[in-house]
Amino acid sequence: MSQRLTALFTSLSYLGLLALWLLVSGFICPIQAAAQAPVGSDSARTQTLSTDTRTLRQLDSLRRQASARLSQVQQELLTLKNGPNRAQEQKLTQELTALRAADSLRRVQARRHIDSLRQHTRGYPVVLHNDTLFYVYTKLGPFSPRERAALIAEKVQRLEADVRYHPDSLRLYPSEQTIDLLYGELVVQSISDNDALWMNTPRDSLARQYRARIVQTVATYKQQHSFVNILKEIGLVLLVLVAFYFVVRFVNQFFRWLQLQLTRREDTWFRGVRLGTYDLFTPRRELETALLLLNVLRWVVIFLIIYLVLPLLFSIFPGTQDVADMLLGYVLTPLRRIGLSLWHYLPNLITIVVIVTVFRYLLRGLHFLKEEIRLGHLTLEGFYPDWANPTYQIVRVLVFAFLLVVIFPYLPGSESPIFKGVSVFLGFLFTFGSAGSLSNIVAGLVLTYMRAYKLGDRVKIGDVTGDIIEKNLLVTRIRTIKNEEITIPNSSIMSSYTTNFTSAAPTLGLVLHTTVTIGYDVPWPQVHELLVAAALGAEGVLPEPKPFVLQTSLDDYYASYQLNAYTREASKQALIYSRIHQNIQDEFNKAGIELMSPHYRAVRDGHHTTIPTDFLPKDYVAPKFRVEGNE
Repeated sequence: MSQRLTALFTSLSYLGLLALWLLVSGFICPIQAAAQAPVGSDSARTQTLSTDTRTLRQLDSLRRQASARLSQVQQELLTLKNGPNRAQEQKLTQELTALRAADSLRRVQARRHIDSLRQHTRGYPVVLHNDTLFYVYTKLGPFSPRERAALIAEKVQRLEADVRYHPDSLRLYPSEQTIDLLYGELVVQSISDNDALWMNTPRDSLARQYRARIVQTVATYKQQHSFVNILKEIGLVLLVLVAFYFVVRFVNQFFRWLQLQLTRREDTWFRGVRLGTYDLFTPRRELETALLLLNVLRWVVIFLIIYLVLPLLFSIFPGTQDVADMLLGYVLTPLRRIGLSLWHYLPNLITIVVIVTVFRYLLRGLHFLKEEIRLGHLTLEGFYPDWANPTYQIVRVLVFAFLLVVIFPYLPGSESPIFKGVSVFLGFLFTFGSAGSLSNIVAGLVLTYMRAYKLGDRVKIGDVTGDIIEKNLLVTRIRTIKNEEITIPNSSIMSSYTTNFTSAAPTLGLVLHTTVTIGYDVPWPQVHELLVAAALGAEGVLPEPKPFVLQTSLDDYYASYQLNAYTREASKQALIYSRIHQNIQDEFNKAGIELMSPHYRAVRDGHHTTIPTDFLPKDYVAPKFRVEGNE
């Protein structure tokens, strides 16, 4: 209970400090700086407006001269009205008519000139508290339109700050050239004939309109900053803060309830995530992650509420309404820009979707052709089935590259210099970073279309012998008969020789060959017969074509016989060789013929032989001569 009271007291303390700061802002901000929009500091705009209204000033000067002469003629007519000089009176009457006609023409000319200027000329606004009262277009005396607008706004602010202000004290005083709006001895504004021409309103009517707007603006300001209104604003602030407190409290309780529900249902809702035999997420880890995400979401919601409450609080006081608009603008302006960007990008997005769809079905068609060729359903002259997959991969890369070129202009920011710079930089990295890989890729393509080997072939590359288990654009992997996997770069394969034991084995048969040496005392036909019999007795050797023997050399102490046998099982070379060698030993031992390989170095006395006694004939007699060790 004490902890809850402490938390409540702390929250109310923070809320009180926030309310006090807002109250001070509400009182001080309007006094220190009036919320007046800048009337502009564009000197070029002032010069243009002054230049465009030069004709108006010339017409106004002529009008004033004519007005003075008009008054003089009217005075003379009043003097001669009861006199006997009728000729002089008639002459003055004609002059008066001419002056009035000329004045009307000047007014029409000024009206036309103003209508032409209004299309491309903007006046200077008189702004108070973000509210534009009216615009100033003409120069009056030494003051430019911009200076007049600034002075009028400053004088209206003085009226707002005057505690003795009363609307009845703001009066209109007509003069010969202007109508002045006076507050005591302060000239708030002077309305000239040119001002009336710009607004297309009689001068008296325009002066009354300007007075009514100023009176309304000052009255609104006084009402907003009255003591009663300030008390109402303080009450609204406290109400908003109390509502904010309870909303935050409800949000915290709601998220605590969610966390409690997750904890209670840990065994039901969380079963873990497994990747094969690896537990990526245990149920406990899933629960901890969910609780962490809920806590992050809770703080996001609280900060969002605070961000929405602050503009509401600032909008209560007239002096801080700009801050409220600014805070809302920080969120609404980016969202508006994002929405407009998405809306304007929608046609390009639809174009990209259409292009990607077309290329997707194009790739599906190419994949279908590739599978038909690979499976042998479709035969192209000079195109082998094992070329189908690598050719498809090459075409697929080219299609993707062409797709990227086509959709590149439609990507967002493709015209940006940063986007182009990053693209060039990535291309630079790819070019220089893949210099070694490119040679392997080119070698892989050449090896593919050379058809030097395919998957499953028994090959010998350099001094490595084994079966091809993988080949790609970069490397080739070989598994030896000892289950050793050896990776060879394709560029190294291109620079060395390759022996393929499998390519001709299914049709012509692979020729296995081994050499034995037999002494000259054994007839060569018998040796041939025994060797052929040994080969035919080995499993995996083909009876047709029949094995054959070649005598490769006649050495000092023996003759060399090479046995050649055909097989279609290239991947079983080691096993077949072993069987052939075993049969050779058996056949020659049965015939009582001594193999001269390997060489003997010990001196023999003629009573010993390398033939097992089980294979010797019963009437066998050992030779009675000595043979030195063979070299």
